Amino acid sequence: MQYRRLGNSGLKVSEIGLGSWLTYGSTVEDNNAADIIRTAYERGINFFDTANVYNRGEAEKVVGRTLREFERDSYVLATKVYFPMGDGPNDKGLSRKHIMEQCDASLKRLGVDYIDLYQCHRFDTETPVEETLMALDDLVRQGKVLYYGFSEWSAAQITDAVHTAKDRNLHAPVSNQPIYNMIKRYIEKEVLPVSQREGIGQVVFSPLAQGVLTGKYKPKEKYPEGSRAAHEDIGKFVSGFLAEPILEQVERLEKIAHEELNIKLSQLALAWILRQPGVSSAIVGASRPSQLEENLKATEVELGGDVFHEIEEILKEIEAIKT
Repeated sequence: MQYRRLGNSGLKVSEIGLGSWLTYGSTVEDNNAADIIRTAYERGINFFDTANVYNRGEAEKVVGRTLREFERDSYVLATKVYFPMGDGPNDKGLSRKHIMEQCDASLKRLGVDYIDLYQCHRFDTETPVEETLMALDDLVRQGKVLYYGFSEWSAAQITDAVHTAKDRNLHAPVSNQPIYNMIKRYIEKEVLPVSQREGIGQVVFSPLAQGVLTGKYKPKEKYPEGSRAAHEDIGKFVSGFLAEPILEQVERLEKIAHEELNIKLSQLALAWILRQPGVSSAIVGASRPSQLEENLKATEVELGGDVFHEIEEILKEIEAIKT
Protein backbone atom coordinates (compact mmCIF):
# COMPACT_ATOMS: atom_id res chain seq x y z
CA MET A 1 0.00 0.00 0.00
CA GLN A 2 1.20 3.49 -0.87
CA TYR A 3 0.29 6.58 1.15
CA ARG A 4 -0.30 10.13 -0.03
CA ARG A 5 -0.40 13.46 1.75
CA LEU A 6 -3.88 14.82 2.31
CA GLY A 7 -3.59 18.10 0.46
CA ASN A 8 -0.87 20.32 1.89
CA SER A 9 -1.23 18.81 5.35
CA GLY A 10 1.27 16.44 6.89
CA LEU A 11 -1.37 13.72 7.22
CA LYS A 12 -0.84 10.65 5.04
CA VAL A 13 -3.71 8.45 3.90
CA SER A 14 -3.74 5.17 2.00
CA GLU A 15 -4.32 5.43 -1.75
CA ILE A 16 -7.38 3.24 -1.26
CA GLY A 17 -9.73 4.13 1.58
CA LEU A 18 -12.66 2.12 2.92
CA GLY A 19 -16.10 3.71 3.01
CA SER A 20 -19.37 2.66 4.65
CA TRP A 21 -22.06 4.41 2.59
CA LEU A 22 -25.11 2.23 1.80
CA THR A 23 -23.46 -0.76 3.47
CA TYR A 24 -22.52 -0.86 7.15
CA GLY A 25 -25.42 -0.81 9.55
CA SER A 26 -27.84 -1.60 6.71
CA THR A 27 -27.22 -3.89 3.70
CA VAL A 28 -24.09 -5.60 5.05
CA GLU A 29 -24.36 -7.62 8.25
CA ASP A 30 -22.29 -6.30 11.15
CA ASN A 31 -20.06 -9.37 11.41
CA ASN A 32 -19.28 -9.27 7.70
CA ALA A 33 -18.63 -5.53 7.88
CA ALA A 34 -16.20 -6.10 10.73
CA ASP A 35 -14.36 -8.72 8.66
CA ILE A 36 -14.06 -6.27 5.77
CA ILE A 37 -12.68 -3.56 8.05
CA ARG A 38 -10.17 -5.99 9.54
CA THR A 39 -9.08 -7.10 6.08
CA ALA A 40 -8.64 -3.49 5.01
CA TYR A 41 -6.51 -2.71 8.04
CA GLU A 42 -4.38 -5.82 7.59
CA ARG A 43 -3.76 -4.92 3.94
CA GLY A 44 -2.48 -1.46 4.81
CA ILE A 45 -5.57 0.70 4.47
CA ASN A 46 -5.37 3.39 7.13
CA PHE A 47 -8.19 5.67 5.90
CA PHE A 48 -11.72 4.77 7.04
CA ASP A 49 -14.60 7.02 6.02
CA THR A 50 -18.14 7.17 7.36
CA ALA A 51 -20.83 9.75 8.21
CA ASN A 52 -23.36 10.40 10.93
CA VAL A 53 -26.25 10.13 8.47
CA TYR A 54 -25.31 6.67 7.17
CA ASN A 55 -28.22 4.64 8.52
CA ARG A 56 -28.71 7.31 11.19
CA GLY A 57 -25.48 6.61 13.07
CA GLU A 58 -25.43 2.82 12.77
CA ALA A 59 -22.52 2.85 10.30
CA GLU A 60 -20.45 4.92 12.73
CA LYS A 61 -21.14 2.38 15.47
CA VAL A 62 -19.99 -0.56 13.33
CA VAL A 63 -16.85 1.21 12.12
CA GLY A 64 -15.93 2.50 15.57
CA ARG A 65 -16.55 -0.81 17.30
CA THR A 66 -14.29 -2.71 14.90
CA LEU A 67 -11.50 -0.13 14.76
CA ARG A 68 -11.24 -0.23 18.55
CA GLU A 69 -9.38 -3.52 18.05
CA PHE A 70 -6.42 -1.51 16.73
CA GLU A 71 -4.16 1.21 18.10
CA ARG A 72 -5.93 4.55 17.74
CA ASP A 73 -2.91 6.30 16.24
CA SER A 74 -2.56 3.67 13.49
CA TYR A 75 -5.56 4.74 11.40
CA VAL A 76 -7.24 7.87 10.06
CA LEU A 77 -10.93 8.06 10.93
CA ALA A 78 -13.20 10.38 8.96
CA THR A 79 -16.86 11.22 9.40
CA LYS A 80 -19.24 13.96 8.28
CA VAL A 81 -21.93 16.41 9.32
CA TYR A 82 -24.75 18.23 7.47
CA PHE A 83 -27.71 16.00 6.65
CA PRO A 84 -30.75 15.76 8.98
CA MET A 85 -30.32 13.66 12.11
CA GLY A 86 -33.72 14.54 13.52
CA ASP A 87 -36.96 16.38 12.75
CA GLY A 88 -36.16 19.67 14.50
CA PRO A 89 -35.24 22.91 12.71
CA ASN A 90 -31.67 22.74 14.02
CA ASP A 91 -31.12 19.04 13.36
CA LYS A 92 -29.38 19.63 10.04
CA GLY A 93 -26.99 21.96 8.25
CA LEU A 94 -23.69 23.54 9.23
CA SER A 95 -24.72 25.92 12.00
CA ARG A 96 -22.48 26.10 15.05
CA LYS A 97 -25.17 24.39 17.11
CA HIS A 98 -25.57 21.43 14.74
CA ILE A 99 -21.83 20.97 14.18
CA MET A 100 -20.97 21.00 17.88
CA GLU A 101 -23.79 18.67 18.87
CA GLN A 102 -23.21 16.24 16.04
CA CYS A 103 -19.47 16.11 16.61
CA ASP A 104 -20.09 15.00 20.20
CA ALA A 105 -22.69 12.48 19.02
CA SER A 106 -20.29 11.03 16.43
CA LEU A 107 -17.49 10.77 18.98
CA LYS A 108 -19.81 8.80 21.24
CA ARG A 109 -20.99 6.45 18.51
CA LEU A 110 -17.44 5.91 17.22
CA GLY A 111 -16.11 5.41 20.73
CA VAL A 112 -13.09 7.66 20.22
CA ASP A 113 -11.70 10.83 21.78
CA TYR A 114 -11.08 12.61 18.50
CA ILE A 115 -11.97 12.50 14.80
CA ASP A 116 -9.06 12.70 12.38
CA LEU A 117 -11.01 14.28 9.51
CA TYR A 118 -14.37 15.99 10.04
CA GLN A 119 -16.13 16.85 6.78
CA CYS A 120 -18.98 19.17 5.85
CA HIS A 121 -21.14 16.69 3.95
CA ARG A 122 -22.57 19.38 1.67
CA PHE A 123 -22.56 23.18 1.43
CA ASP A 124 -25.12 24.95 3.63
CA THR A 125 -26.66 27.93 1.85
CA GLU A 126 -28.47 29.03 5.04
CA THR A 127 -25.41 29.36 7.29
CA PRO A 128 -22.60 31.93 6.85
CA VAL A 129 -19.33 30.26 5.94
CA GLU A 130 -17.64 32.18 8.77
CA GLU A 131 -19.93 30.54 11.33
CA THR A 132 -19.20 27.07 9.99
CA LEU A 133 -15.44 27.57 9.82
CA MET A 134 -15.24 29.13 13.28
CA ALA A 135 -17.09 26.16 14.75
CA LEU A 136 -14.72 23.74 13.01
CA ASP A 137 -11.73 25.76 14.16
CA ASP A 138 -12.97 25.55 17.74
CA LEU A 139 -13.29 21.78 17.45
CA VAL A 140 -9.69 21.60 16.24
CA ARG A 141 -8.51 23.79 19.13
CA GLN A 142 -10.46 21.62 21.58
CA GLY A 143 -8.72 18.51 20.23
CA LYS A 144 -11.98 16.85 19.17
CA VAL A 145 -11.03 17.16 15.49
CA LEU A 146 -7.55 17.11 13.94
CA TYR A 147 -8.36 18.21 10.38
CA TYR A 148 -11.47 19.28 8.51
CA GLY A 149 -12.69 19.33 4.96
CA PHE A 150 -15.71 19.35 2.69
CA SER A 151 -17.72 17.03 0.47
CA GLU A 152 -19.09 18.01 -2.93
CA TRP A 153 -18.26 21.70 -2.54
CA SER A 154 -17.85 23.72 -5.72
CA ALA A 155 -14.61 25.42 -6.71
CA ALA A 156 -16.05 28.81 -5.73
CA GLN A 157 -17.20 27.52 -2.33
CA ILE A 158 -13.80 25.96 -1.64
CA THR A 159 -12.02 29.17 -2.63
CA ASP A 160 -14.26 31.27 -0.41
CA ALA A 161 -13.70 28.94 2.55
CA VAL A 162 -9.92 28.93 2.14
CA HIS A 163 -9.74 32.72 1.93
CA THR A 164 -12.12 33.16 4.86
CA ALA A 165 -9.98 30.86 7.00
CA LYS A 166 -6.86 32.85 6.07
CA ASP A 167 -8.50 36.20 6.72
CA ARG A 168 -9.72 35.13 10.16
CA ASN A 169 -6.55 33.21 11.05
CA LEU A 170 -8.45 29.92 11.36
CA HIS A 171 -7.14 26.42 10.76
CA ALA A 172 -7.24 25.72 7.03
CA PRO A 173 -9.32 22.99 5.36
CA VAL A 174 -7.32 20.10 3.90
CA SER A 175 -9.74 17.99 1.86
CA ASN A 176 -12.75 17.71 -0.39
CA GLN A 177 -14.75 14.54 -1.00
CA PRO A 178 -16.40 14.61 -4.43
CA ILE A 179 -17.76 11.90 -6.65
CA TYR A 180 -15.16 11.04 -9.28
CA ASN A 181 -14.91 8.18 -11.73
CA MET A 182 -14.46 7.44 -15.43
CA ILE A 183 -18.07 8.38 -16.12
CA LYS A 184 -18.51 11.38 -13.83
CA ARG A 185 -15.53 13.75 -14.18
CA TYR A 186 -16.92 17.20 -13.39
CA ILE A 187 -14.18 17.99 -10.83
CA GLU A 188 -11.50 18.06 -13.53
CA LYS A 189 -12.74 21.36 -14.93
CA GLU A 190 -12.58 23.62 -11.85
CA VAL A 191 -12.55 21.75 -8.54
CA LEU A 192 -9.23 19.93 -9.09
CA PRO A 193 -7.26 22.97 -10.32
CA VAL A 194 -8.58 25.18 -7.52
CA SER A 195 -7.98 22.50 -4.91
CA GLN A 196 -4.42 21.90 -6.03
CA ARG A 197 -3.77 25.63 -5.92
CA GLU A 198 -5.21 25.93 -2.42
CA GLY A 199 -3.67 22.76 -0.96
CA ILE A 200 -6.89 20.72 -0.84
CA GLY A 201 -6.62 16.96 -1.40
CA GLN A 202 -9.44 14.93 -2.95
CA VAL A 203 -10.71 11.80 -1.21
CA VAL A 204 -13.09 10.68 -3.93
CA PHE A 205 -16.17 8.51 -3.53
CA SER A 206 -17.98 6.20 -5.95
CA PRO A 207 -14.79 5.49 -7.97
CA LEU A 208 -16.51 2.47 -9.51
CA ALA A 209 -19.70 4.38 -10.38
CA GLN A 210 -21.83 2.37 -7.95
CA GLY A 211 -20.64 -0.90 -9.46
CA VAL A 212 -21.07 0.01 -13.13
CA LEU A 213 -17.29 0.05 -13.57
CA THR A 214 -17.02 -3.53 -12.37
CA GLY A 215 -18.76 -4.75 -15.52
CA LYS A 216 -21.68 -6.32 -13.67
CA TYR A 217 -24.29 -4.40 -15.67
CA LYS A 218 -24.59 -5.38 -19.33
CA PRO A 219 -26.44 -3.61 -22.16
CA LYS A 220 -29.97 -4.94 -22.71
CA GLU A 221 -29.67 -7.39 -19.82
CA LYS A 222 -31.63 -7.57 -16.58
CA TYR A 223 -29.87 -6.15 -13.54
CA PRO A 224 -28.15 -8.90 -11.52
CA GLU A 225 -30.12 -10.10 -8.51
CA GLY A 226 -28.84 -8.49 -5.31
CA SER A 227 -27.10 -5.64 -7.14
CA ARG A 228 -27.59 -2.01 -6.19
CA ALA A 229 -29.52 -1.27 -9.37
CA ALA A 230 -31.99 -4.03 -8.49
CA HIS A 231 -32.40 -2.79 -4.91
CA GLU A 232 -35.65 -0.90 -4.37
CA ASP A 233 -34.25 1.67 -1.93
CA ILE A 234 -30.75 2.36 -3.23
CA GLY A 235 -31.21 1.76 -6.95
CA LYS A 236 -31.63 5.51 -7.48
CA PHE A 237 -27.96 6.08 -6.70
CA VAL A 238 -26.79 4.00 -9.66
CA SER A 239 -29.53 4.79 -12.17
CA GLY A 240 -27.67 7.76 -13.66
CA PHE A 241 -24.87 5.49 -14.86
CA LEU A 242 -27.05 2.85 -16.53
CA ALA A 243 -27.90 4.37 -19.93
CA GLU A 244 -27.48 1.72 -22.63
CA PRO A 245 -24.93 3.74 -24.68
CA ILE A 246 -22.79 4.22 -21.55
CA LEU A 247 -22.90 0.50 -20.74
CA GLU A 248 -21.75 -0.24 -24.29
CA GLN A 249 -18.69 1.97 -23.77
CA VAL A 250 -18.05 0.34 -20.40
CA GLU A 251 -17.89 -3.00 -22.22
CA ARG A 252 -15.13 -1.56 -24.41
CA LEU A 253 -13.22 -0.52 -21.28
CA GLU A 254 -13.67 -4.01 -19.86
CA LYS A 255 -12.20 -5.50 -23.03
CA ILE A 256 -9.08 -3.33 -22.66
CA ALA A 257 -8.74 -4.35 -19.02
CA HIS A 258 -9.00 -8.07 -19.79
CA GLU A 259 -7.24 -8.38 -23.14
CA GLU A 260 -4.50 -5.75 -22.94
CA LEU A 261 -3.75 -5.51 -19.21
CA ASN A 262 -4.98 -8.85 -17.88
CA ILE A 263 -6.77 -7.16 -15.00
CA LYS A 264 -10.38 -6.59 -13.96
CA LEU A 265 -12.33 -3.53 -15.03
CA SER A 266 -12.63 -2.38 -11.41
CA GLN A 267 -8.84 -2.39 -11.09
CA LEU A 268 -8.52 -0.39 -14.29
CA ALA A 269 -11.06 2.16 -13.06
CA LEU A 270 -9.27 2.64 -9.75
CA ALA A 271 -5.83 2.84 -11.36
CA TRP A 272 -7.18 5.51 -13.72
CA ILE A 273 -8.25 7.61 -10.73
CA LEU A 274 -5.00 7.11 -8.84
CA ARG A 275 -2.97 8.42 -11.78
CA GLN A 276 -4.48 11.83 -10.95
CA PRO A 277 -2.02 13.78 -8.71
CA GLY A 278 -4.82 15.79 -7.10
CA VAL A 279 -6.34 12.65 -5.61
CA SER A 280 -5.17 11.66 -2.13
CA SER A 281 -7.36 8.56 -1.80
CA ALA A 282 -10.10 6.67 -3.63
CA ILE A 283 -12.78 5.45 -1.24
CA VAL A 284 -14.21 2.04 -2.10
CA GLY A 285 -17.08 0.13 -0.59
CA ALA A 286 -17.16 -3.64 -0.21
CA SER A 287 -19.76 -6.24 0.69
CA ARG A 288 -17.20 -9.00 1.31
CA PRO A 289 -13.45 -9.20 2.04
CA SER A 290 -12.61 -10.84 -1.30
CA GLN A 291 -14.11 -7.88 -3.14
CA LEU A 292 -11.85 -5.53 -1.23
CA GLU A 293 -8.79 -7.70 -1.90
CA GLU A 294 -9.56 -7.52 -5.61
CA ASN A 295 -9.80 -3.73 -5.57
CA LEU A 296 -6.53 -3.32 -3.71
CA LYS A 297 -4.62 -4.82 -6.65
CA ALA A 298 -5.33 -1.59 -8.53
CA THR A 299 -2.46 0.07 -6.67
CA GLU A 300 -0.06 -2.14 -8.65
CA VAL A 301 -1.43 -1.12 -12.06
CA GLU A 302 0.31 1.50 -14.19
CA LEU A 303 -1.43 3.07 -17.15
CA GLY A 304 0.50 4.65 -19.97
CA GLY A 305 1.25 4.78 -23.67
CA ASP A 306 -1.22 3.40 -26.18
CA VAL A 307 -3.48 1.86 -23.54
CA PHE A 308 -4.05 5.19 -21.82
CA HIS A 309 -4.80 6.79 -25.19
CA GLU A 310 -7.36 4.07 -25.97
CA ILE A 311 -9.03 4.62 -22.61
CA GLU A 312 -9.23 8.38 -23.09
CA GLU A 313 -10.85 7.96 -26.51
CA ILE A 314 -13.57 5.81 -24.96
CA LEU A 315 -14.09 8.31 -22.15
CA LYS A 316 -14.56 11.05 -24.74
CA GLU A 317 -17.34 8.95 -26.23
CA ILE A 318 -18.96 8.68 -22.80
CA GLU A 319 -18.78 12.46 -22.32
CA ALA A 320 -20.40 12.96 -25.73
CA ILE A 321 -23.22 10.58 -24.77
CA LYS A 322 -23.87 12.46 -21.53
CA THR A 323 -24.08 15.82 -23.29
